[in-house]
Amino acid sequence: MVNKILHFLIDWLPYHPQQPLLFTRPSFWIFFVVVLAVFCLLYKRTFWRNNWLFLTSIFFYYKSSGLFVSLLVLSIAINFLLGNRIAKSHKLLQKRSWVALSVVYNLSWLIYFKYTYFFSGLLNHWFGTHFEVHDWLLLGVNQVWGSHFDASMIILPVGISFYTFQIISYIIDLYRKQVEPIKNIFDFGFYVTFFPQLVAGPIVRASSFVPQMYTGFRLHTDEFGQGLFLILNGLIKKIIIADYISINFVDRVFDNPLSYSGFENLLAVYGYSIQIYCDFSGYTDIAIGLALWMGFRLQLNFNSPYRAANITDFWRRWHISLSSWLKDYLYIPLGGNRKGKIRTYVNLFLTMLLGGLWHGANLRFVIWGALHGLYLAVHKLWLSLFPKLEARFRILRMAITFHLVTFTWMAFRARSMESVRQMCDQMVHHFKGSFAWEIIQAYQLVVSLILLAFIVHWLPIKWKDWYRGKFVLLPLWLKITGTVLVIFMLVQFTTAGLQPFIYFQF
Repeated sequence: MVNKILHFLIDWLPYHPQQPLLFTRPSFWIFFVVVLAVFCLLYKRTFWRNNWLFLTSIFFYYKSSGLFVSLLVLSIAINFLLGNRIAKSHKLLQKRSWVALSVVYNLSWLIYFKYTYFFSGLLNHWFGTHFEVHDWLLLGVNQVWGSHFDASMIILPVGISFYTFQIISYIIDLYRKQVEPIKNIFDFGFYVTFFPQLVAGPIVRASSFVPQMYTGFRLHTDEFGQGLFLILNGLIKKIIIADYISINFVDRVFDNPLSYSGFENLLAVYGYSIQIYCDFSGYTDIAIGLALWMGFRLQLNFNSPYRAANITDFWRRWHISLSSWLKDYLYIPLGGNRKGKIRTYVNLFLTMLLGGLWHGANLRFVIWGALHGLYLAVHKLWLSLFPKLEARFRILRMAITFHLVTFTWMAFRARSMESVRQMCDQMVHHFKGSFAWEIIQAYQLVVSLILLAFIVHWLPIKWKDWYRGKFVLLPLWLKITGTVLVIFMLVQFTTAGLQPFIYFQF
């Protein structure tokens, strides 16, 4: 028995690129049980609790991204030192210099790993050059250490966009004196790497998280139930809805739109709209639930975004941690709405353009961001021209907003803008609405899941609060029974295959 356990650990502990620690894999839950077991022994001692969670978070990132964990550790060390220099500097110029150095350092890694191909491609296209991209970092490592890593292409570290933005928010808030400096490098590392939200958010602000690091553990019985509800809800969103409709319909249509009718293309667009919501909000539901079980309260990251009655409201509900980050660290520094209407429109457009580029180094994401920037600017203009209409026709405004957002998801998901053109062409010229019922019957389960997901999403908030509250108040044995039933359903749907979370690529 002991030999079997040792053999399992020897095989499991190293990083396997094809088997990252995902919330949807049994291996993660084994990992979490071990983490929680030791946590239960240490939770009354904040120093040991924090360091245990820091070490396990580093291991979690290693299992998710391999040797890129060294880059994360380096970023922690350098930004901790720079943060201390900012806190100790008394001259404004010195403070700004340290801030600039930190921002440049962090963005340099992000640009190198995420945008090298994008910018080299633009240079080659515009100037007829022939730059070939190699991973110069790995080439240097190979030369120094005599290793033989494949340097033919640059691989994007998992979650680099999220932890980079989190670190930058800390540095800027420190400069603005909105937070106190974290004096212990291990505590700073824990803030940056807390594993539930490390690789796909939400982006956590130091002002809300750091005080919890030094507070004694507390978890009410109701909060345990809320955490369990969030975890189960997130797994259902991800595995039963997002993964199933992705594998069995949405991916097929987006990857080859000309092979499907316009009606199927339209159905796939609606399907992707709910897929990306269930995928990303499912991840953050699980992350918030796991964190809550360990006594840490993370901010809400999604608030029924497709119930938004205008595009501004949508961005108050969708990926709240990112939209608030873009507002506080990009839109407001650009001038916000303080420099006239025209400048406000330009600032909105630029903010969302860069927000689109944050999502991916591809023209599709730039177009996606530009469209949202245009939507926001037009909505601001609409408010100034027809302020009284904003309080009327809510259902109509919700429908318009939903379809505007859904239209932009095409650019977000498609392989290329040519694919987007093909999908639009199919919907306009080859819709084949007369075959709609046959198509629906052919994809009965997929269509049923899409409809069910939208119906639940559009339920009144008080209804959702009611059934969540009822679950929280259930006796423990009923919670366990419900959990077993959900796990049974999840196992049935995992036969369709597990997909990485969409936002892992960002």
